[in-house]
Amino acid sequence: MKSFIKIGLITFGICFVSYSAHGAGEKFPLDHVDIDHSDKASLQRGAKTFVNYCMGCHSASYHRYSRLASDLGLTDKLVEDNLIFTTDAKGEPTKVGSLMENAMANGYAKKVFGTVPPNLALISRSNGADQLCCYMRAFYQQPERAGVGANNMVFPDVAMPHVLWELQGWREAVFKTIVDDEGNEKREFVEFKQITDGKLSSDEYDALVRYLVNFLDYLGDPIKSVRHRIGVWVMGFLAIFFVLTLLLKKEYWKDIH
Repeated sequence: MKSFIKIGLITFGICFVSYSAHGAGEKFPLDHVDIDHSDKASLQRGAKTFVNYCMGCHSASYHRYSRLASDLGLTDKLVEDNLIFTTDAKGEPTKVGSLMENAMANGYAKKVFGTVPPNLALISRSNGADQLCCYMRAFYQQPERAGVGANNMVFPDVAMPHVLWELQGWREAVFKTIVDDEGNEKREFVEFKQITDGKLSSDEYDALVRYLVNFLDYLGDPIKSVRHRIGVWVMGFLAIFFVLTLLLKKEYWKDIH
């Protein structure tokens, strides 16, 4: 028993240290984003943004359009007409039962961007929704980066261009130079300054990003809401079973001293 407790404490300590180290390594503060897979309207708006702005480079090939239609409360016809813009190897429209793949070859992507764009089906589970939300809101103009023209405060020197720049508009990052105790100079981020207006206001763009991140989080765990709903019933059953077990134990042992 003591060994078990020691193992548990050591495991907890390792997890705590790892989490603390991760938090300490963050250079850009992350805002919290609320994820709600039960909000069908949010998921539908996120899906629309995803297929229009993300699927040109990124796939979500662990997910099927038909599953998306079922989970988001859409008909197959609506998905075919509004969310499927690709064709198969024969040049025919992609079927609603197909995986959410794009037509960009890995070799071409690596040649153009220097790396293969990641599959976004599991990106929220690996990076976290908060980080994704801040990432999509942390682009700024940097013309000297050939082929990209932008940079990002969350992922510096990222190979991805700012695909939503028409919606958000262009911003520049304002830095200040500080000197540490050892006399070394370094830049510290101050704020973003809007250069050109986008099609959306700041609040509208933030809402669009939340819809997109909510959808990406759904892609990584489409059964989350069902699992949580079943979990409530399971915990309720276990609580009732525990009470019955306790009463039964008292009944068996009541005459034994």
